[in-house]
Amino acid sequence: MFKRWDRMAKAFTRVGKDIVIAVKAGGPDPDSNPALRRVIQNARAANMPKDKVEAAIKKASGQSEINYETVIYEGYAPHGIAVLVETATENVVRTVANIRMHFKEYGGNFGATGSVSFLFERMGVFHLPLPPPTVDLETLELDLIDFGLLEMGEKTGEKGERQLVIRGTFSEFGKLQAAIEARGLAVSSAESEYVAKSLIERPEDQAKDVLELIDALEQDDDVQRVFHNLG
Repeated sequence: MFKRWDRMAKAFTRVGKDIVIAVKAGGPDPDSNPALRRVIQNARAANMPKDKVEAAIKKASGQSEINYETVIYEGYAPHGIAVLVETATENVVRTVANIRMHFKEYGGNFGATGSVSFLFERMGVFHLPLPPPTVDLETLELDLIDFGLLEMGEKTGEKGERQLVIRGTFSEFGKLQAAIEARGLAVSSAESEYVAKSLIERPEDQAKDVLELIDALEQDDDVQRVFHNLG
């Protein structure tokens, strides 16, 4: 239970920072700020209460609110697994020191910009409740190709629910989301992700070493998301 609460608190913190970044960039009105509209969707997916979302938007509109900078760090986990770390920070010096410490403590190697990013592709990733049988998924996939779709498939969510995952080119993010919604499909969450171009399998003991580093990074207060190519 405590781990679940910790994950929820971390998710709320991440969404809160995303709200600040979106509001600072495009204003507090989700109708005219697509980035904020996406963050609000993601807040719902994380079960963040509506009043907390509204309070975060109001607070982000104030002149005294902290300005967060989004910074990507790169490196290798143990056993040659590539890792990208997306952070939102008001103190880059502190953040880079912490990220470097995590890599060192768990047997990884902190890398320079560009050292592993070429192994990933930035995509727009959409999670949807699995549509009813009346929706032909094959036809939907063909329709969305014209709007930047790269791949589409099913997965099981954290609660065991079946989801439809749609990935598209990041440059067509808004276009693809509009096309999905125009077809009457509800989007649970919409985010940019760095998707590994290929995955690397490792034995269970080595995978455990990698996951320990990833977990440590994800628990860091400045870290928003961690991406890797462990299969």
